[in-house]
Amino acid sequence: MKPAADRLGFWIAAARRREIASLLLVILPPMLAALVVIWRIVGPRAAVIAAALSFALLVCLLWRAVRRDLRTAITRRLDAQAPQLEDSSGLLWRAQTEPGTLADLQRARLLARLDGLAVEVRAPWPRARMLASAAVSLALFALAAVWPQAVGQREARVAGVIAGSTTSTRIEAARVEIEPPAYTKLPARSEAALDFEVAQDSRLVWDLRLTPVPGSVRLAFHDGSHLQLRRQADHWQGARTLAASSLYRIEVEGAPPLADELHRIDVRADRAPSIRVIAPGHTLTVHADQQKDWPLEFAVDDDFGIAKAELFLTRASGSGEAIAFDESSLVLQAEAGPTVTAADAGQGRGASLRYRHLVDLSALGFASDSELIARLVVSDNREPSPNVARSASLILRWPAPAATAGAGVEGIAQQTLPAYFRSQRQIIIDTQALIAQKPDLAAQAFLQRSDAIGVDQKILRLRYGQFLGEESEGHAEAAVEGGQAAPDSQLGALAGLHGAEEHAPAGSGRAGAAAAVEAEFGHVHDIAEASTLLDPQTRATLKAALDQMWQAELHLRQGEPAQALPFEERALEFIKQAQQATRIYLARVGLELPVPDEKRRLSGERGDLSDRSAVQPVRDGGGDALAALWRALGNGDAPDWAAARTALRARTDAGPRQLDALAALDRAERDASCSPCRTRLRAALWALLPQPAAHVLPRVAPAAEAAAYLDAVQAARGERR
Repeated sequence: MKPAADRLGFWIAAARRREIASLLLVILPPMLAALVVIWRIVGPRAAVIAAALSFALLVCLLWRAVRRDLRTAITRRLDAQAPQLEDSSGLLWRAQTEPGTLADLQRARLLARLDGLAVEVRAPWPRARMLASAAVSLALFALAAVWPQAVGQREARVAGVIAGSTTSTRIEAARVEIEPPAYTKLPARSEAALDFEVAQDSRLVWDLRLTPVPGSVRLAFHDGSHLQLRRQADHWQGARTLAASSLYRIEVEGAPPLADELHRIDVRADRAPSIRVIAPGHTLTVHADQQKDWPLEFAVDDDFGIAKAELFLTRASGSGEAIAFDESSLVLQAEAGPTVTAADAGQGRGASLRYRHLVDLSALGFASDSELIARLVVSDNREPSPNVARSASLILRWPAPAATAGAGVEGIAQQTLPAYFRSQRQIIIDTQALIAQKPDLAAQAFLQRSDAIGVDQKILRLRYGQFLGEESEGHAEAAVEGGQAAPDSQLGALAGLHGAEEHAPAGSGRAGAAAAVEAEFGHVHDIAEASTLLDPQTRATLKAALDQMWQAELHLRQGEPAQALPFEERALEFIKQAQQATRIYLARVGLELPVPDEKRRLSGERGDLSDRSAVQPVRDGGGDALAALWRALGNGDAPDWAAARTALRARTDAGPRQLDALAALDRAERDASCSPCRTRLRAALWALLPQPAAHVLPRVAPAAEAAAYLDAVQAARGERR
């Protein structure tokens, strides 16, 4: 009986080993891959925590596998593989109770038959689960290979650059204390990495500990300046205030060199305040009958707070050469709101403030034949010199007197439209720029910028409408936009109004939404055909331009600048046709000619005059150092690194692109065998290459074959004659 019992124990042990091995082969590979991904993405601390949790889970699963009763599974396999056991394998595990019973007799027969029995009691390998586990593991390892380096690993790299090397100096510890300017109210902080971002004019204090201890340490910046660090015990310290982004390298003397690594500091500039005019809704406002005051409202945003908001008021009165100006100013106090306390509003603190002022027209002496110009000038709390922003000029104009029969004589014939009639070209330029920047903008930012261009298109359209007598259109739009509906519903109402006006049949009285809006908010004396300012042909041309502006505005407000661009360009074509009109009469617009210098009359002095007969100098865009470097990188020639570096240092107007190009140049220069480094440098230089000046190319003499062809053509023409 003992050999049979030993065989039963052997079967149980073999089946248990197979189950544990299958469990480990399925669970361990993806678990290890997940730990590598966590190490790469989050850092070593998170990876250690995840490893501890994974180990605990694995122990629980193994304990469950060890404690599992496998006799039932082995019984099924024995019954399936050994018919001689007569489907009674379960009796093998039965303890002997009373000798002579039928169950005990059958068990004895089965034990006797175990000798020479060849069966497989282990569970088969879970091949499907093992393949799935391998696929998941490979995917996780690939993700870890391409994912950027984690912050924790970067700190470890800074703490021990090229650790373990006996031929290089190591950075044992690094810390940079950052003190932002006091006016920003930002807290001081400490950085363990040598690459970071700071506010403009922040004071940086480096604290480095190096092994072995060098004789001297300095920081070499990309502009050629250096910061010598002072030794304090085994630390090296130095401070500098940065006003612009910079690249720097740590250089040592009296010790093996450090790893050749360039570090970068991005400086976040203090932006100027932004001013948004809330009221009035238009730049030009006509004084209404019995109007005694003029409400003004502005919304001002800044990154670090507003120091002062001053409203300048200028009253112009008189006519001709007897125009008088009266200027005044007052400092406005911000209003407290949900996010700004009364104390902060009074002191100008807060990122977003609102200013309101009610201009008393009688106190300023505003009367007939007058204009009142208002402008808000805002300065932030930047030190020592604040950033200043100015709002658009808001004009309150006294209505012009009613036209008389002889009023047309007072107009002055102009061959061109007013200056703002040419701003349609700027709208096209802004739209094209927005389309080009779409891949780099978030969806919300793209929609906001498109809507802002649509507002500019609307303002320009309304200005043209004033020359066609279309006031009611502006009133209807103001009524729709003044509602409390969401932006999409307002835009739909505007689009519906425009569609109803274009497609309503003659005599229908603008049925539907357009008629309802006009009945409530409009008046019918402003008929385009009744305008006497323009001749019929010019009026028809401008009306066609208005139709195209309508469509362009509709698509811009819906975030579709690409669909608005064709309408904008057709509107510009109609404007050009209107500019070529024979006469456009503008009331009370004088001709302003430059005042001649009486001292130079009849003197023959030409000292500061340009020579019109001279040939315009041709700028050789390829002679620039950056262009020469770009060509050398493409042709495989030896570049002039020093000249290119000097040219790049002078490109302070390029912003972050300058630092990208300098970093790429530094890497390519130090590793001449790195082909990808040269490719990256060439790509970084492309945006910084100078644009060659426009010039007339000289006529090139044709080649011999071309000259023969031209001679043959000329001879054939002579024969036909």
